[in-house]
Amino acid sequence: MKTDRFVITVIGVDAVGIVAGVTQKMSEFKVNIIDIRQTLMGDIFTMLMIGEVPSSGFVLSDFQDAMAEIGKIHNVEIRVQHEDIFRHMHRI
Repeated sequence: MKTDRFVITVIGVDAVGIVAGVTQKMSEFKVNIIDIRQTLMGDIFTMLMIGEVPSSGFVLSDFQDAMAEIGKIHNVEIRVQHEDIFRHMHRI
């Protein structure tokens, strides 16, 4: 089965429920977390994830919109980029 992978970044002021809200929404879209890193820098919360989903039937723009809405609820910025685009944009 062909899969697509995404880089998901979450940045904002730390608060209770950010991880729960983000991962719950990912679950609704059947996005599996391949890797996850998070840290606090003072009161700034940062999280970086690699997510993966089966290619068929997944609409990236719908997922991006849903994640942006969760970001608004938790006062954080959430970005979702296809792994290929992310790698292309960040190569030297």
